[in-house]
Amino acid sequence: MSGGDEPPILRAAYGLRRGVSALAAGMAHLAGWNYIACALFITADIIGRNLLGVSSAATVEVTGYMLAGGIAWALAHTLARGAHIRVDVWVNRLPLRLRAALHLLALLLLGAFGVFCAWAAWSLVDESLLFDAHDNSALRVPLAVPQGVWLFGLLAFCLVVLVLALDAALMLLSGRPGEVDRLLGSRTVADETAEALEAVGMAREGRGGA
Repeated sequence: MSGGDEPPILRAAYGLRRGVSALAAGMAHLAGWNYIACALFITADIIGRNLLGVSSAATVEVTGYMLAGGIAWALAHTLARGAHIRVDVWVNRLPLRLRAALHLLALLLLGAFGVFCAWAAWSLVDESLLFDAHDNSALRVPLAVPQGVWLFGLLAFCLVVLVLALDAALMLLSGRPGEVDRLLGSRTVADETAEALEAVGMAREGRGGA
């Protein structure tokens, strides 16, 4: 929907969505590398404990923070790519306009849940800062740090929901329910196939570069 015949407000919304999606993709890449670092940390701790007699003494706590942060930071990109698991049976049989409106309603409900989660996360951060709370590990990590990372991921998720909802609402008001259905609807078999082929191509390029 980025063609020259689009209304300026739709082009602006599309540009905003692309920018937010780029931010979400960057966060997802960091989340992925975070998981790799988490696996390496656990591996090193196991080897050190069994062969060298040394340990970080905080593996469980630190990797728990890393896993929670990685999940939160990947939420926005997952939503932007439409990769969340959905079970659509009845809604796909409805008329296009009604289906598009229900897609938007579902997104708004998801956004409400995301805002609630972000509010709860902020409450935890605020309380940890108030009492200068630290964990019980040997590192004595300030709890506001991992909680703040978690909060940032949830806020980014809420931002993506807001931008997608704005874009979809403008499409509906402009009489473009088909675009809303493509934006917010379940991924088709063609979408899944294209993604699989893209992954295969990237793997081949990686082997060729190696």
